[in-house]
Amino acid sequence: MVLKIDFNSDEAIYIQLRNQIIMGIATDMIREGDSLPSVRQMADYIGINMHTVNKAYTVLKQEGFVKLDRRRGAVVSLDIDKIQAIGEMRRNLDVVLAWGICKNMTRQEVHQLVDEIFDKYTRGCMEGEDEAEEN
Repeated sequence: MVLKIDFNSDEAIYIQLRNQIIMGIATDMIREGDSLPSVRQMADYIGINMHTVNKAYTVLKQEGFVKLDRRRGAVVSLDIDKIQAIGEMRRNLDVVLAWGICKNMTRQEVHQLVDEIFDKYTRGCMEGEDEAEEN
């Protein structure tokens, strides 16, 4: 797993780690049932405090992306209610879209950007479906 943590960013490191893991799941680099590195391993790999990794894993658990197992540690388990996810996405997009409007972005530019980002995460899934249809 390749993680891109920006130590100069204003965004908290645990949030960056959370986001990187979610993006890894979305791009199928991390799959349901995969175990994430232990808190100690992840902290050593990135060069951060174990409490920071633990906080990221706890947030991922609360959001329904991982389950914590005594034997296997943090295991990817996509146990999230779609209605809840839509509500959370709406809250996040509300601020992002307001920011875009303040920066004079048009509806068309926003739609194009959303389509590009959506395609980035679904392209791998669609390729897998195409291969299955060919067989």
